[in-house]
Amino acid sequence: MKLMGRYCRIDDCQIGEETIIWDFVNLFGCRIGDGCRIGSHTEIGRGVVIGDRCKVEPYAFIPSGVRVEDEVFIGPHVSFTNDPLPRAVGDWEVVPTLVKRGASIGANSTIICGVTIGEGAMVGAGSVVTRDVPPGTLVMGNPARPVRSVVR
Repeated sequence: MKLMGRYCRIDDCQIGEETIIWDFVNLFGCRIGDGCRIGSHTEIGRGVVIGDRCKVEPYAFIPSGVRVEDEVFIGPHVSFTNDPLPRAVGDWEVVPTLVKRGASIGANSTIICGVTIGEGAMVGAGSVVTRDVPPGTLVMGNPARPVRSVVR
């Protein structure tokens, strides 16, 4: 791991070789693979797994329950959710989300918990993903809808 930032909080994490972490990053009990790039002001929660050679752009929020396979791009300001019925008080339930190998998620997208983003799929900037995204498909909008196939 190469820590490029001076102001980070890294608690109980496994971080792979050649992974670069920038300033103001909060990592809590997560596992990050080899050769990743974690942008400034990113938060990755307990139990999250990030595969190898992933790029997480600044201001991304990845809470508990999210699993990201290898070679995934997560754009700036992307937010994942992990509770389908969030409340300020009371019990809450973590619902898993999976981002498969080679997928790309555009800037300012929101990923609602419980979905799978398929291998090589792309999520257009500003989209709200409420359903599974098939492999090799570009989705866009709110809610995100299939637009076309993408060739990788």
